Amino acid sequence: MTMSVAGVLAGAAARRPDHPAVIQGSERVTYGWLWDQARRYAAVLRAGGVRPGDAVAVLLADTPRFPVVYFGVLAAGAVVVPLNVMSTPSEIGQVLTDADARLLVCDASLLARAREASEPLGTVLLTVGPGPGGTVDLESAAQDTAPIDDAAVREADDVAVVFYTSGTTGEPKGVMLTHRNILHNVERMVATPYMFRSDDVLLGCLPLSHGFGQICGMLTGFRAGISIVLMPRFSGPEALALMTEHRCTVFMGVPTMYVKLLDAVARGEQAPRLDRVYSGGSALPVKTLEEVRSTFGCPVYEGYGMTETSCSVAYHYPGVTFRPGTVGVPITGVTVGIARPNTDGIDLLPAGEVGEIVVRGPNVMAGYLGRPDITAEVLTDGWFLTGDLGMLDGDGYLSVVGRKKDLILRGGYNVHPREIEEILGGHPAVAQVAVIGVPHPELGEEVWAVVVPARPEEVTAGTDAEIIEWGRQRLSAYKYPRRVEFTDALPLGSSGKVLKRVLVASYETAGASLQTK
Repeated sequence: MTMSVAGVLAGAAARRPDHPAVIQGSERVTYGWLWDQARRYAAVLRAGGVRPGDAVAVLLADTPRFPVVYFGVLAAGAVVVPLNVMSTPSEIGQVLTDADARLLVCDASLLARAREASEPLGTVLLTVGPGPGGTVDLESAAQDTAPIDDAAVREADDVAVVFYTSGTTGEPKGVMLTHRNILHNVERMVATPYMFRSDDVLLGCLPLSHGFGQICGMLTGFRAGISIVLMPRFSGPEALALMTEHRCTVFMGVPTMYVKLLDAVARGEQAPRLDRVYSGGSALPVKTLEEVRSTFGCPVYEGYGMTETSCSVAYHYPGVTFRPGTVGVPITGVTVGIARPNTDGIDLLPAGEVGEIVVRGPNVMAGYLGRPDITAEVLTDGWFLTGDLGMLDGDGYLSVVGRKKDLILRGGYNVHPREIEEILGGHPAVAQVAVIGVPHPELGEEVWAVVVPARPEEVTAGTDAEIIEWGRQRLSAYKYPRRVEFTDALPLGSSGKVLKRVLVASYETAGASLQTK
């Protein structure tokens, strides 16, 4: 079977050539223009020796140039390797080496970092936008080049994109997603859960270099032919202003973005009326979900997925009964099971029992690039072992308890951080909270809560005790936190997930001297 992710843009250009695809500032780029430019870029890449299957690394900000380069690489039959624009030269070099990238395409404004990373490796470097002498501007070259007729033919199981993810371990791995993987989820999600309409306008504030923004946002949006308002750097007030100005109907974000939106509204910014919003990346506290629903006057649909599953596994969506505290039901064509942790093979547990979430379906990655050993650890008997703990109820709704590696073992008891975070999040002094296990000399680990206060100016010497007491009254004796630390912000990865390993490293020395209470 032949298919190409490039067909997403080609199809939209055929159906709606004059409809705005991307809006940024005063720039409004149509689908017809995007596809024409992408095919010109593909022609330049081919002339430069790029062949089907070659890896092309992309270091681009979230501007209309990103989709042009992205689909240009795919149209040429090559593999896109997106890089986060905040990557350091050493991180860029690590990816270029691991992916064996033939060339690197970067924004002219990021040339210094890109050159520092690529020159020692001999990687060909192209800019988008004019750079200093000696650089090749892909954008200028494309204007003098005739577009290719159509996208290169690719097989369904050929790799389309390699995402580099460190997850919670800090070890970067190249996740190989095939054309089949990506298109399966795109086709399913356009219908449900996103249910895009032709007049929808989406605020695209998620990084296009990351799976959530790229697959769930850009690709599903383009498949539906909607307009996407790009926002290169997120801030609550600016997001509200853009949604109001462009009459956005849909918003997608991670929980930290919703917290910033609510904070901006609380400080007097106008809240636009939206049709629906979607949350993913990590657990959305029920309190935050309810505040978003009330503030923006629309339903909130929470979902679950990860890069290795082409970014979506389960979702709430219109027409399905909403169940707070769950992430909905598996999307069409995807099977979710709960397996007994730390066993050989897959031993599925019945409804109502907590175990490791495992996923099977055409959305599951081909594997980790160059890592057959690690791939074998997570792909077993056709199932992908997510590393997350969860539970399915009798109606098939999935609840995510937390990461296996975040599980706290306190005095022989298993403590699931998300349960505690939900409880503590209900305290009026708490804006955000991350619960971690800190080494303890007697118990093995002790439960600590790291809190971003709702009103920092109101935090007193007794606020931590109030939060601890709040948890003690609502949780079993072995679950409630014995210590609360306040911080201005939680450490976040590029996808918006809280980096709990960073928090543990920050507090483990202090925890070693903590006495049992």
